[in-house]
Amino acid sequence: MHYLVKSNWRTWLVAGIGCLIMCVITPAQAQRKAREQKPKEEGARGVEESLFTEGMKFMMMDEPAKAVAQFQKVIQLHPENPAAHYAAASALLKQGKTEDALPLAQKAVQLDKGSNKYYVLQLAELFVKQKRYADAENLYEDLIRKSPENIEYGVELAAIYLFDEKPDKALAVYEQVEKATGMNEEIVRQKQRIYLKQNKVEKAILEAEKLAASEPGETDYLLEGAELLIANDRNEQAVDWLQRALKVNSDLPQAHVMLADLYRKQGNLEKCSQELDKVFSNPNLEASIKARILSSYIGMVGTDEKANQSAVKLARELATAHPRDARSQAIYAQLLAQQGKKTEARDYFVKAARLDKATYEMWGAILQLDSELNQMDSLLVHSEQALELFPNQGVLWAYNGSANHFKKRYKEAVEAYEECRRLSASNAELMKSITAGLGDVYNSMGDHQKSDEAYEEVLRQDPDNDHVLNNYSYFLSLRKEKLPLARQMSERLVEKNQDNATYLDTHAWVLYVMKDYAKARVYLEKAIQSDKNVSGTILEHYGDVLYQLGEHDKAVEQWKKAKLKGETTDRLDKKIATGKIYE
Repeated sequence: MHYLVKSNWRTWLVAGIGCLIMCVITPAQAQRKAREQKPKEEGARGVEESLFTEGMKFMMMDEPAKAVAQFQKVIQLHPENPAAHYAAASALLKQGKTEDALPLAQKAVQLDKGSNKYYVLQLAELFVKQKRYADAENLYEDLIRKSPENIEYGVELAAIYLFDEKPDKALAVYEQVEKATGMNEEIVRQKQRIYLKQNKVEKAILEAEKLAASEPGETDYLLEGAELLIANDRNEQAVDWLQRALKVNSDLPQAHVMLADLYRKQGNLEKCSQELDKVFSNPNLEASIKARILSSYIGMVGTDEKANQSAVKLARELATAHPRDARSQAIYAQLLAQQGKKTEARDYFVKAARLDKATYEMWGAILQLDSELNQMDSLLVHSEQALELFPNQGVLWAYNGSANHFKKRYKEAVEAYEECRRLSASNAELMKSITAGLGDVYNSMGDHQKSDEAYEEVLRQDPDNDHVLNNYSYFLSLRKEKLPLARQMSERLVEKNQDNATYLDTHAWVLYVMKDYAKARVYLEKAIQSDKNVSGTILEHYGDVLYQLGEHDKAVEQWKKAKLKGETTDRLDKKIATGKIYE
């Protein structure tokens, strides 16, 4: 027989209603047996019974407010009727009116002199609801004292002791219940919780042993015991418990995984690998279960390099063996991404998404990798596919806007970014990023007013936004407009990012446009020193500055280097051929 750890008040109420029905019948029986009573008394009892029955009908119809009115009438006719007080309290309790129910419940117990246990249980429930734990404890203690059969309520008493922060008393009652009724799984678990909270690990382990001994063929008890031991740094004991479980059933995947992790912690990677191989070589184990186990194992290994390598090997084998299982493909993709193998990772995520289109996280991973790989054609296609499935996800619209901008589909980019803004108004960081993206698109469209407004909106919220400080100042320099503002923003940018070649180049070009060639040279040379793989744009700019400073041969040399790098202006060939700048 199993008992709930916490009090089941609803069961008591049902039992109480049964008691109410008995109370309805009792006056009728008394009426039939006492025919010598006066007709007036018989009439009064008939009215009382009728009112009580009507109240019970309303209770069964879930109309407790109407029921209360009927029970109150019974109390007016017969103030000493404990059943009427109990029934009225039950109806009020059903309405959540604890304070109103309490005096009626107390009166029922008083009138009945505590002989009806359901009256007592109801009053105890009300005391607990008002956190009058000591009063509830007294009622239960008295109830259990009166009759050995009431020992079953010891579980509820123990729960109240725990509410009242009296764990030792709760343990004593649990022992009393177990002595009378035999071992009970839920009681054992509750005792374990108490012992662990008291840091009495050995006693908690003894309770686990008790469960395991009660059913030697039940491996769940052994696995739970092993988990308890692991959680309390008793790894050697845990190994023993897991091996005991495997003697009962050698195909327990959870036991093999737990053993693998314990061996990993001991540095025994050979045994660790052997345990995992037993799981993944099991032909009776479904791919989804293997994937879940592997995912759990990955979470255990942390930064252990050898263990991670083992996990990658297993994930690759799992993905190969189960090409139709989405989770297997996704796990391998995740591990590839962690290793920096972005192209392979993206391709495996795509496989997973084809098998399970409804998993949003996989689409998010695909788009992030497309973006990091700068594969804008893929980003456009994949973002459109994802939006067909998840049109209300603002982040997907952001990726789509970025891809459309790169493909010079400016109208579509603006629409995507605006949709993202509509869906993501509460996400402040995403809103700043999207507004900055709109600034870039409007600049590409030649709508400089809207572009400037978007950039300035971001800077009002985030004056140190690197993306906007860089792009806004650079585009102003290209337009030769608001140059003091451009210089102020680019100065702020390089103060924060003194080794960023792109930002140093931006500031240098603002200085170049303002004809401060000497300072521009300083920042360009710093950019070249900070990035060994500097872009052709920066080298072309450096050549232009050298030309303006009169170092024409050196300028041509830098222009030629820029041509080899690429990312240059369409005037570069003419500059190299003539040795002159053409603005």
